[in-house]
Amino acid sequence: MSSYDTIIIGAGMSGLAAGIRLAYYDQRVCILERHTTIGGLNSFYRLGGRNFDVGLHAVTNFTPKGTRKGPLARLLRQLRFNWDDFSLSPQIGSTIAFPGVSLRFNNHFEFLRSEVERSFPAEKDNFQKLADTVVDYDDLNENVASRSARSIVGQIIKDPLLVDMLFCPLMYYGSARENDMDFAQFSIMFRSIFMEGFARPWAGVRLILKNLVRRFKQLGGELRLRAGVRRMEVEGGRVTRVVLDDGTQLAGDRVLSSAGWVETMRLCDGVHEVKSSAAGQLSFVESVSLLDAEPRELGCDQTIVFFNDSDKFHWQKPDELVDVRSGVICCPNNFDYAQPLDEGVVRITALANFDRWKNLPEADYQAAKAIWYKRMVESAVQFVADFRPRVVASDTFTPMTIKRFTGHENGAVYGTPEKRWAGTTHLKNLFICGTDQGFVGIIGSMFSGIAMANRHLLGMPEKTDPASASAAKRQTDH
Repeated sequence: MSSYDTIIIGAGMSGLAAGIRLAYYDQRVCILERHTTIGGLNSFYRLGGRNFDVGLHAVTNFTPKGTRKGPLARLLRQLRFNWDDFSLSPQIGSTIAFPGVSLRFNNHFEFLRSEVERSFPAEKDNFQKLADTVVDYDDLNENVASRSARSIVGQIIKDPLLVDMLFCPLMYYGSARENDMDFAQFSIMFRSIFMEGFARPWAGVRLILKNLVRRFKQLGGELRLRAGVRRMEVEGGRVTRVVLDDGTQLAGDRVLSSAGWVETMRLCDGVHEVKSSAAGQLSFVESVSLLDAEPRELGCDQTIVFFNDSDKFHWQKPDELVDVRSGVICCPNNFDYAQPLDEGVVRITALANFDRWKNLPEADYQAAKAIWYKRMVESAVQFVADFRPRVVASDTFTPMTIKRFTGHENGAVYGTPEKRWAGTTHLKNLFICGTDQGFVGIIGSMFSGIAMANRHLLGMPEKTDPASASAAKRQTDH
């Protein structure tokens, strides 16, 4: 039976980053991945001879090359990568669009502040107060972390329309809780999107994953694909063996799981009961349209548009297959690359109902994908130029796709609403990282893996506390 210092479940961004960090300290590390490819939700596939990304709209937490403070700079130091290894190009500019009012923003916080003053002049000072509150927030203050962000923000910002406009992008990019966010998550997302910003590699998520896997293997790490975990055998309050789907048994001094809290607990040999209600409920449908022209040539000149078709923003599991009242329109072409992408791309993301998609017969499932692709695009072109005549190929993925790639119950993109910020479990040598630990997004997921590896597997809490990450964020020049 093979034995390791650490077994990592899941070869997503979080698991790969943790594996690299541990391998630097000469740990024998094995990463187990059930699928034939890596990346989890942030993965890729080929269809009809074309490459499609799954999950990646943009990398948040972006700061320019050479910046020494902030989560991105800290992550690169911890993984010993150079800025050029991720080859990030900044966004051109994005928009939050509601009927009759919009807020533009880019990677300079002052621009958003001026937009708020333009559209909501009475909220100028209140918006600054909110920004100061977010910057000063202590991630280790557990008395505040799980408090309602809507309650806290509503006490500062008086205009409910501005409140909804600020929540719209933050929820789409990081809220597992219906109709609200924990204030901790709100603060993290506010900083990462509004105070730092968006970027993307020209080659998409493949470049980041390729570099992570290459570095992990160079350091002697072992990556096993088609190696799903069936269960973890538990004795004396510890995981003693990890049993794979094919019956193979592996031993590890410690186990770090990025599979999700509910999903990890279900693997614990029946010793820890988990209720299905603990799983998240929020899932997505996403369409990808390939064009025969650059989106900017057609009038789609924004990097990302977060849209909502009424004054009230709804963030909950829809009754229908898809809720097209709001969504995210991303044009991956609209980053400041040195060279253009090979084709025009428009991606549209909207909330979806996992149970309804799951219960569709196969023929109805395929038909529903076509119907809802059309309806999502119809909704999106209320807020961007109509690109439909230039579409040459398209694909749509559903909550079932998310379930297949991530293993998350209900296809929950951001996992369970109850985050485990400490990363500990009821077992002495089992820890979690990734979405259900609490950090989301590509940079956040990798930082989660690093932080949990440092704290629990390398004994470096002073370097990886969430407070340290918070301090790094607060010191960044915006």
